[in-house]
Amino acid sequence: MPAKRGGERTTRGYWENVWPAAPRMRLPVGADVSTRNLQRLLRSHVTAGARFLEIGCAPGKMLAWVAKVLRADVAGLDYAERGMLFCRSLFEALAIEADLRCEDVFSTTFLPGSFSVVFSAGVIEHFDDPREIVRRHVLLVEPGGKVVITVPNYGGIYGHLQRLFDPENLRHHNSSIMTASAMRALAPDDLVEDIRAYAFGRMSPWILSFDRRWPGGLTRAVQYLFNAIGWGQPCDIRALCPTLVLEMRRRADVS
Repeated sequence: MPAKRGGERTTRGYWENVWPAAPRMRLPVGADVSTRNLQRLLRSHVTAGARFLEIGCAPGKMLAWVAKVLRADVAGLDYAERGMLFCRSLFEALAIEADLRCEDVFSTTFLPGSFSVVFSAGVIEHFDDPREIVRRHVLLVEPGGKVVITVPNYGGIYGHLQRLFDPENLRHHNSSIMTASAMRALAPDDLVEDIRAYAFGRMSPWILSFDRRWPGGLTRAVQYLFNAIGWGQPCDIRALCPTLVLEMRRRADVS
C-alpha cells in the first residue's frame, strides 16, 4: 500500500528545477535576514554532538552550517537528485562528514528514533494536509528529542504582497496552515508534548518574488533596503515575522 502523503502541491520535477545552479562552496554568511533568522532559531535547539536531521536539506547550506558552527552530527534527506548532488559537492568542498540520502521521507531508510533533533524549513506547506508529514518528522526523532518545523508566513502581510507579485508561486503553498493556531493543530498529540507554535524572525524581503513584477535593479534595491531594516530591527514584531515555527518534544512514554 502506498504511503499516505496528504496531497502534494508540488512534484519531484518542480524541486529538480528549484536549484538551477550549484551554490557557492562556502557556509552561509548570514548577510540576509532570512538566513540570520534561521541560524538564531537553530542555536536555541541544537547543541554540540546532537544527532541532527534536516528534511528537505538541499542544497545543504544550512545543514553544513549546523555541522561546522554548532558542531552537530548531521544527516540530510531530500528527494531532488540535482539538489542532493549540489549538497554532496558542498560537503565535500568543506570537508564535512554527513549521512546524505536522496530519498522520499515517506519511504526513507533512516530508522525511526535515530535523531535528537529533526528539522525542516519550507517543506510541510507544500501538502494540502500536512499532518502525515509532520508525523513522519516526529517518528524519526528519539523519545525526548525535539522537532522544529518552519514555514514561510504567507498568512498575513507577506501573503498579500506575494499574491500581487507571484500568485502562481503562492498556489504551491498551503496558506491555510499559516497561523500559530493552525500550526499547533498539526502536532500529533499522541506522540508529542511541550508543543509551541509561534511567529518568528526579523522582517525579511527574501520570501517575496519582487522580480516577477519589477526590473532587476529596482528589485535588488528594495531587497537590500528591507534587509537592512530587518538587520536593525531590535526585536521580533509579530505582524512582520516572515516565519512560523512549530516545535515539539517526542514523548518518552510512547514508543
